[in-house]
Amino acid sequence: MAKYVINTLNRKSKINREIYGHFSEHLGRCIYEGIYVGEDSSIPNTNGMRNDVVEALKKIKIPVLRWPGGCFADEYHWMDGIGPKEQRKKMINTHWGGVVEDNSFGTDEFMELCRQLDCEPYVNGNLGSGTVKEMQDWIEYMTFDGISPMAELRAKNGRKEPYKLKYFCVGNENWGCGGNMRPEFYADMYRRYQTYVRNYGDNKIYKIACGPNSDDYNWTETLVKIAGRFMDALSLHYYTVPGIWKSKGSATNFTEEEWYITLFKTLKMDELVTRHGAIIRRYDPDNRIGLIVDEWGTWYDVEPGTNPGFLYQQNTMRDALVAGINLNIFNKHSDIVVMANIAQTVNVLQAVILTEGEKMLLTPTYHVFDMYKEHQDAELVESFIETKTIGTDKNAVPNLHESASVDADGKLHITLCNLSLDESYRIETEIIGKKPENLSGRILTGKMNAHNTFDSPENVKPVAFDKMSIAQNGLDIEIPPVSVVSITVE
Repeated sequence: MAKYVINTLNRKSKINREIYGHFSEHLGRCIYEGIYVGEDSSIPNTNGMRNDVVEALKKIKIPVLRWPGGCFADEYHWMDGIGPKEQRKKMINTHWGGVVEDNSFGTDEFMELCRQLDCEPYVNGNLGSGTVKEMQDWIEYMTFDGISPMAELRAKNGRKEPYKLKYFCVGNENWGCGGNMRPEFYADMYRRYQTYVRNYGDNKIYKIACGPNSDDYNWTETLVKIAGRFMDALSLHYYTVPGIWKSKGSATNFTEEEWYITLFKTLKMDELVTRHGAIIRRYDPDNRIGLIVDEWGTWYDVEPGTNPGFLYQQNTMRDALVAGINLNIFNKHSDIVVMANIAQTVNVLQAVILTEGEKMLLTPTYHVFDMYKEHQDAELVESFIETKTIGTDKNAVPNLHESASVDADGKLHITLCNLSLDESYRIETEIIGKKPENLSGRILTGKMNAHNTFDSPENVKPVAFDKMSIAQNGLDIEIPPVSVVSITVE
């Protein structure tokens, strides 16, 4: 039996809703076909946005959406994507598949999408191949309320009122596809460019700097030392890749050993957030700068027969566990992690939604976001669970993973993951500061490679969880293998 202690009297930090954010890049079928089909499409849409996708994302309370990239951001010139669609420039998407980008989805379309989703827009600016003036003009186009060339251009394109833009990042992966820069050079470039990311009227922009790739701690230290006082946050990118770079492994056909390799690599996120966070705090004792994990998730080989540049992959219970573990980690580090954005929203990498023509399905990862959404804007509470080591010697992982929060109504929300492929566990839960009266819960479980298809779209979905009961000091819980559980205690 595992001991699990939750102290509701020790409130730790607010779990910003933006931790449950998403990422949409001009990559494969994420934007086109996945989110945007155009006003003339036979697929039901509102101003070109797929109604089914919008409704599904609203159900999980999507709080923030990142766009237009990704690597695409540093070759994207925003002026190409405004005005009459028939007059917009066409280009080759050199990063992703070599296909024609017709720029029919641009700034105004993205803002319309965020309006329909009722979420915050998060825009990535072009530092790698763009000019300071280009970035300055884009901010003016989106947010200036008054007489100016860009405000007049926005009005000419059908939007008189300025948009509200909270989040803006200066560049993307500038250590790699965004320019192959050294940290000192990027830090100086960031200082320069962010100067012209101005606040107009009552619109205050939260400025984000391009942070490190995985465990590049020197990048973080150099950047915060040189440019920390000019940023509100910096980003971090880390993908769970079970195979080697040239062969990342199959999304659906994998071994038990690959299961544990994947979870082992996912758990590295805790170390990354801890160590990068410590560097930030060393230079930021006032706790002003946040950490944004704006690209995370699994990365496998593409599905057979699909364009290798489209990064289209299936999504199984393995991905559900990856999502549950990462979201628990972000919850636990909500004192430093202020936003996270899974890569990517639709049809790309660890997508929450897959589409095929007019068909749409929800992936196991989508269901985890749905089960965890009650953590949004709740307060993290102190919690600890006894674990034992499972898996293989080289890729040993804890058998259980959790986080807990209390919302504004006083409800306790618990999320639990069982990483074992074959063992169920009884968990004796002590709850300090709250006497349980009513319980409700959901569980997502199945075989390790269980997934949804367009022929069987509900093969993996949450069901009511009833293997729990109120005990003298809290709860008794029995969690089956390969499962993610959410419990609400009132």
